[in-house]
Amino acid sequence: MERNQSQHTSGSQRRRGFGVEGALAHDIVRELAPAAEAAGYYTFWVNDEAHGDGLAALHEVAAVTTTIRLGVGVIPLDRQGPERIAARVKGLALPVERLTLGVGSGRPVGGLERVRDGVAALRDATAATLVVAAIGPRMLSLAGQIADGVLLDWPAPTYVESAAEIVARGAAEASRPRPWIGGYVFTTVGSPGIAKLREEAEHYAAIPSYAAHFARMGVGPMGTVACTDDAATLEESLAPFDAVLDETVVRAVVAEETTSAYLAVLTAAAPG
Repeated sequence: MERNQSQHTSGSQRRRGFGVEGALAHDIVRELAPAAEAAGYYTFWVNDEAHGDGLAALHEVAAVTTTIRLGVGVIPLDRQGPERIAARVKGLALPVERLTLGVGSGRPVGGLERVRDGVAALRDATAATLVVAAIGPRMLSLAGQIADGVLLDWPAPTYVESAAEIVARGAAEASRPRPWIGGYVFTTVGSPGIAKLREEAEHYAAIPSYAAHFARMGVGPMGTVACTDDAATLEESLAPFDAVLDETVVRAVVAEETTSAYLAVLTAAAPG
């Protein structure tokens, strides 16, 4: 997903990334990252939270890997402006040739303008690949116009095609190729993990912007996840996402924050 190669991939080139929360302990991150690299994942993703610094976690990932891409998905631009993001990328010595910077609007008011201006500023400040998080149609269109990639959150497989059409129309308006489209797919294995995933789903369903997102798609949040009691059948749950996304980000959900619990999901969902 190099910055100047934003065209979508063909079916034979579809990829998987592995994702964790920003607040995950760095000692666990340092164990998971090389395991993901060895398993063939294309990107190691960390989200960014008020209590979890995604860029700091990627600094740990960079120290223990050599080829896997590093992705932060995503930094809200109402919490960190583009100048600060670029300064932190430089200060943390993150390898920009491997780095995907995901940004989002944060609060809805003024979100489109904030993202448009933020991406423009980041283009001037860093050579990293720039990805925009989008769930609503206006942000999808804007992402098509300005971004190297688009990151969908809680996407139903049946929704991705219509989202991609909106992105493609935005790209056509700007006379540029349709950007890469990835999706955060919350993934777990086993009954305890499924119970935890249901808690996450209920939390997101109560957020107005996500409630509207699920209504547009016509499915509840549990219709956008990959989960199974048996690790051997997880591939069947992920296959519908692989069929429509350029990169399926396996966003691991576990009942207990341990290396072994994350490795169980990482192994079960490994590419190929």
